[in-house]
Amino acid sequence: MPTYTAPTKDLQFVLHDVLKIAEADVPGYSELEADFTAAILEEAGKISSEVLAPLNVVGDTEGCKLENGVVRTPTGFKEAFEQVKAGGWPGLDMPEEYGGQNMPYVLNTAVGEMFSSANQAFTMYQGLTHGAASAILAHGSDEQKNTYLPNMVACEWTGTMNLTEPHCGTDLGLMRTKAEPQADGTYKITGQKIFISAGEHDMADNIIHLVLAKIVGGPEGIKGVSLFIVPKFMVKEDGSLGNRNALACGKIEEKMGIHGNSTCVMNYDGATGYLLGEEHKGMRAMFTMMNEARVGVGMQGLAQAEVAYQNAVAYAKDRLQGRDVTGVKNPDGPADPLIVHPDIRRSLMDQKSFAEGGRAFMLWGASLIDRAHRMGDKDADGLVSLMTPVIKGFLTDKGYDMTVQAQQIYGGHGYIEEQGMSQFTRDARIAMIYEGANGVQALDLVGRKLAADGGKHVMAFFDLVKTFIKENGEADEAFVKDFLNPLKQASKDLQAAGMYFMAEGMKNPNNALSGSTDFMHLFGHVCLGLMWARMGKVAMEALAGGTSDPEFYETKLATGRYYMARQLPATGMHLARIQSGGATVMALDAANF
Repeated sequence: MPTYTAPTKDLQFVLHDVLKIAEADVPGYSELEADFTAAILEEAGKISSEVLAPLNVVGDTEGCKLENGVVRTPTGFKEAFEQVKAGGWPGLDMPEEYGGQNMPYVLNTAVGEMFSSANQAFTMYQGLTHGAASAILAHGSDEQKNTYLPNMVACEWTGTMNLTEPHCGTDLGLMRTKAEPQADGTYKITGQKIFISAGEHDMADNIIHLVLAKIVGGPEGIKGVSLFIVPKFMVKEDGSLGNRNALACGKIEEKMGIHGNSTCVMNYDGATGYLLGEEHKGMRAMFTMMNEARVGVGMQGLAQAEVAYQNAVAYAKDRLQGRDVTGVKNPDGPADPLIVHPDIRRSLMDQKSFAEGGRAFMLWGASLIDRAHRMGDKDADGLVSLMTPVIKGFLTDKGYDMTVQAQQIYGGHGYIEEQGMSQFTRDARIAMIYEGANGVQALDLVGRKLAADGGKHVMAFFDLVKTFIKENGEADEAFVKDFLNPLKQASKDLQAAGMYFMAEGMKNPNNALSGSTDFMHLFGHVCLGLMWARMGKVAMEALAGGTSDPEFYETKLATGRYYMARQLPATGMHLARIQSGGATVMALDAANF
């Protein structure tokens, strides 16, 4: 059975050595001293490895079962959920007035990575609740907040998002679910939603569904979509639960992965709903949830890559196979361990450099969200909005690739279920699809985010990279050669791609959109390159200062050099593809495919 060890030391390194959160001017960050965050991360890591990780394979093999309208979660899930609730983990970064601990989002993100690595399907129950609570917090009335948030923050009640219908996924303007106004100010919600994660289960007293629907008589298309709170059980004035609402789980989807999470078809048959936010402004309210969810899904891609890598390393050190071409390394055994072979090392270094670079990128993005929310920093909000499709799309595309590479280390043993490696690959696969498929993320990046506010935010990113390079131009010669020069070239590739879009995209939009996925990956590589340059600088300074842990920083430098030399040059390939335009992509008539 696979195991998981929380990367608390690396999380602390990013939070304190690289981001220096305790020194930042963000409200609440001054409390995040290293000893304080270490205690939180160690406890979360303990729960992850000892409680959640052992249930991962249980959730995968047992799955969820629908019995008489009730979904039964896998053995042990309910008890584990009680432990997570008792520790206050679901409300770590939620407001104290609703029972949360008001910790910064960056700390919640670090904890979330560990929980997701240990058991992604389980962690989705509380993760979706967090997103639904955030939407109510941002757009709900005081009465709605007081009615729902205390129980949702505590995960006594859980939450969902209901967007997709059988005939429409991304194009929500096509939805048919309708909302009929009632004399008492409520609405009757009728329709069917599919792919609803945690739509029905047995771990909470109530489930608060956020449902997109069209008010009868409203505008056509996406402009007519509103968002509604539709509880599974009606909530009485005194806060107790009343009758069941007119909604039900019709079936559980049979899926490739995340079997421990109940992915439901939800049927609404005149269910009572309450408008959340303004009429016909449902997408604005839902995107509060969607943007948070997209960052969280990027984290899932990284989390599965991390746990898969950990197990691949252990196997590569233990499995004896062949002899080292430079000389026997295990003379007392029949063969040398896999890890002596260069191609195995290459694969493991791909995984390690991605996981550590991606972790820094993710936590940096989370710190921008804190600046935006806690300080009203519009520049930070604009920058993280630009980064959101990159965090979601790049980290999940590459995260899935890394789980495949980890599985490959096992050879045939990785393909059979006994070793458990296929679960990481299967669970990682959904992250590329839900919360906006990655192709849509790439279109959003190129079609909307680049030009937002006159291109102000992408220019701010370029300035950020240029400033870092300029400030460190007189640094150690090895640092300039190994980190700054590759970063400079990658940034030039990104700028050249942006210039191409401006020059050619106006002439023919297909020239830009055909290169959108390449651009998203190019951008992602530059972001990880920037993170590795920052981490490399910190590691060199620590070694020069006589650190008590030279091995950690030397390992960090070696891993960073690998990424800059072996992964970052992919920006040139992506630029070449982008500059080839859309002609070859669009050349065939549909009938000739």
